[in-house]
Amino acid sequence: MTQTRTRTALLLTPPLLWLGVAYLGALAALLITSLWTQDDFTGQIQRHWTLDNFRDLLTIDVYRTITVRTLAIAAFVTVIDAVLAFPIALYMAKVASPRLQRLLVIAVLMPLWASYLVKAYAWRGMLSQGGLLDWVLGPLGLHSPGYGLFATTMTLAYLWLPYMILPVYAGLQRLPDSMLEASADLGAHAWTTVVRVVLPTAFPALVAGSIFTFSLSMGDFIAVSIVGGTSQLLGNVVYNNIGAANNLPFAAAVTTVPIAVMLIYLAVVRRTGALDNL
Repeated sequence: MTQTRTRTALLLTPPLLWLGVAYLGALAALLITSLWTQDDFTGQIQRHWTLDNFRDLLTIDVYRTITVRTLAIAAFVTVIDAVLAFPIALYMAKVASPRLQRLLVIAVLMPLWASYLVKAYAWRGMLSQGGLLDWVLGPLGLHSPGYGLFATTMTLAYLWLPYMILPVYAGLQRLPDSMLEASADLGAHAWTTVVRVVLPTAFPALVAGSIFTFSLSMGDFIAVSIVGGTSQLLGNVVYNNIGAANNLPFAAAVTTVPIAVMLIYLAVVRRTGALDNL
């Protein structure tokens, strides 16, 4: 009877709880692996507890530079997406007709149906010499910026833009039209209404979207490999150490950096209360 009840309880356990257990277990395994090291001669993993991997991250200049570069690009991508997403979401939620709203939502979702690699290589083609940007800027005496950090930022901003538009659109849909009408009746200018009424309402949704864009940008390694030129991000360091180098402990240590950054970011956001109104 006891065994039957135990099995029944396990079957009735919510799926989200199992996902949480699996996620926390993976993080624990990652942290444990980061405390091991690799034999320089044989390349085999040595299961000896050490902080050498984290010491290398803190003391070697190239890893500090890559970390700062990754955080900067993730921040720029988030700002660009927020600036682009807000007017688009505002038009979708408060200006467009119901039928046009549905069409615009489909248009926002359509890029997600295309392959990540197809979109990244499309940007590579546009940014290359003789590509679309050269063709457009040529008559103005300008040239495509080519590959590098600018190309990486633009590509990531395009890839993650739907993840910012949709939360903001959902947040603005909750804004009653009566509040906009009341602001206009009180003589407020349209820009004043946007700043004092619309933006405070959309702020929690912008924060929610920033969690996606910031975290996805920090963990990306494919886009920078395609359009980043010689630049590297934390994702490239992890990928390279998992591949030919086979240095799993150091790769695990590098992975803890974006995880720690996101935990700090989520803690700050939670203290502001921005997510309580979602």
